Amino acid sequence: MAPYKIAVIPGDGTGPEVVAEGIKVVKHVAEKCHFQCEFDYFKNGGDHYKATGEILSDDTINKLSTYDAIYLGAIGHPDVQPGILEKGILLKLRFELDQYINLRPVKLYEGVETPIKNKGPEEIDFVVVRENTEGLYAGAGGNLKKGTPDEVAVQESINTRKGVERCIRYAFEFCQKRNKEKKLTLCGKTNVLTYAFDLWERTFYEVAKDYPDIKTDYAHVDAICMWMVKNPEWFDVIVTDNMFGDIITDLAAMIQGGMGIAAGGNIHPQGVSMFEPIGGSAPKYTGKQMINPIAAISAAQLMLDTLGQNDAAQMIESAVMNVIKNDLKDLAAGKMGYTTSEVGDLVVNTINAAV
Repeated sequence: MAPYKIAVIPGDGTGPEVVAEGIKVVKHVAEKCHFQCEFDYFKNGGDHYKATGEILSDDTINKLSTYDAIYLGAIGHPDVQPGILEKGILLKLRFELDQYINLRPVKLYEGVETPIKNKGPEEIDFVVVRENTEGLYAGAGGNLKKGTPDEVAVQESINTRKGVERCIRYAFEFCQKRNKEKKLTLCGKTNVLTYAFDLWERTFYEVAKDYPDIKTDYAHVDAICMWMVKNPEWFDVIVTDNMFGDIITDLAAMIQGGMGIAAGGNIHPQGVSMFEPIGGSAPKYTGKQMINPIAAISAAQLMLDTLGQNDAAQMIESAVMNVIKNDLKDLAAGKMGYTTSEVGDLVVNTINAAV
């Protein structure tokens, strides 16, 4: 079997530190499960932009498109205006590589504290499937008379039948594969956004006919936020558009224990996908080995699962759950009790002990 080719963009701030722990764990389980990964590093990020003026060239995108997966640290530099790197790297990769699914598992592990009273791991275990290349993030719109009292700003939400249907169909397929409650909830705003979500709703119920074993449900986005806090156990898989998905997944990250736990994937099922921890670059902690790498390790787990290395992915998740339960007991207080590198070592040692 040929090695998996993994493109690594460590990014800014503490990104390289947490990515190093994810790669450490991947190399270890790859050896255990008898496959290989080759890692090639790309310098794109704030420091590269400041030194060269380049954000992400077409040549780099073409190179990245030849890899089996992309593993991303964090983007965001204190000396670069917000939006430049995020649009120029994150959004550009999602759009140019047609990573039309943003996949966000939301799972509370034992030993992690949730701000929701009387809820635990049994109640918080669902997945959000977010459309990732259309909607308000498509960049359609502009300004008229900018900087004057008569300024007009227009931002249009672009929703195509093709884009909506492929996202919804992916969500149905994922719900089938997940095989838990087998319930798919459409999150929208049909009572106000009557054009866009008429398309989403019609497509949702038309595609549902091909999946008679999946229960379907609908809720407005504001109700989703309410029920996610009050009764998160109601959800199995949620599918939604780009903007609503961006918002509800940050809420979801907090109920699963915070950004230090949350990981996600930008998926192109027939192409190259990109995996990342959800948290930011935390530049003030750069080089201090203080940042929790669990989200980055979980992103690596999601990467291996998407590549078809399910046993290796399960090894990582089981080890992460064990380490969180038995070793990282002060996460609720914002303390790890270990360095970033030591947490990676704990995961590796736990994998060793279990095999």
